[in-house]
Amino acid sequence: MPSPKVENIYPIEISPPDISPYKNGNVGIDYITCFDSNIPGPHVMISAVVHGNELCGAIALDWLFQNNVQPVRGKLSLGFMNVEAFHSFDPQSPTESRFIDEDFNRLWLPAVLDSQRSSLELERARKVRPWIDTVDLLLDIHSMQNLTPPLMMAGPLPKGRELASTVSIPEWVVSDAGHAAGRRMRDYKDFTDPESSRNALLVECGQHWEKAAALRAIETALRFLQVTGTITTEFAQNFIADRPNPLPQRFIEVTDAVTIQTSAFQFVENYIGMEVIPKAGSVLARDGDKEIQTPYDDCILIMPSRRLNPGATAVRLGRFQDSPKLSV
Repeated sequence: MPSPKVENIYPIEISPPDISPYKNGNVGIDYITCFDSNIPGPHVMISAVVHGNELCGAIALDWLFQNNVQPVRGKLSLGFMNVEAFHSFDPQSPTESRFIDEDFNRLWLPAVLDSQRSSLELERARKVRPWIDTVDLLLDIHSMQNLTPPLMMAGPLPKGRELASTVSIPEWVVSDAGHAAGRRMRDYKDFTDPESSRNALLVECGQHWEKAAALRAIETALRFLQVTGTITTEFAQNFIADRPNPLPQRFIEVTDAVTIQTSAFQFVENYIGMEVIPKAGSVLARDGDKEIQTPYDDCILIMPSRRLNPGATAVRLGRFQDSPKLSV
């Protein structure tokens, strides 16, 4: 199944880096490289191009490689995920390289990974899965369809919100359980086990092709590596010193995910995300004969999609919550 075509309404300000020098890696899996400090510490990983048209993560990993990043404790892995989709990126039709056969970020349920199904993305997920199984702390770098403020997707548990708080950017932190269409890599196994110390974040750095998204991706990666104790403050500050001071974070709990039921789904307005709808019962969309309404006052729209296909998530609905109580 080809990646759905969506009209591009945004300028392309960045270009995909050449990742071919990183193909061989050093762990026996193409496009995954691990640096080992030989000092006890967690295995930390940063992943990119889970979706092939999201360039900022590749730019961030390339920056880390070019600047000779090395862990001062534990292990650091840098991994490019859906590389075939990334290599298919065409600036003349930039939305079509999200995936080749199916969404790589909807496959991370063991029952799916262990099934008899076959696709290019499933085969790649199966290859990288054993390495993901060894990761203690994961940052998965993404970007968004619309020119929306950057978001940290922290998952449904307090430990995700706490880790997001220590990273300190971006301003908006979203606590959610993912998509009805399938499980994300950030929600794989122990990452969503409250009894496990393993943890993961997914950062949405802004619109896919804005220059600012690439800069945010680098900064988020450095702050993540700094708070996990993987790199020195000095290494991070060489880049962070020129960035704006972080804004106080605000936390949002997703309570509902609107899953598209029919091919007639339409929003009533051109939402781009982070709109706050003041009144409960306001109509957001129509799905065939059904009206989609806000369930409560001050409902926040999280990442409304422009890919309005049955079975996909149209939008997530959230409300403000208190900042997490830190246990670290």
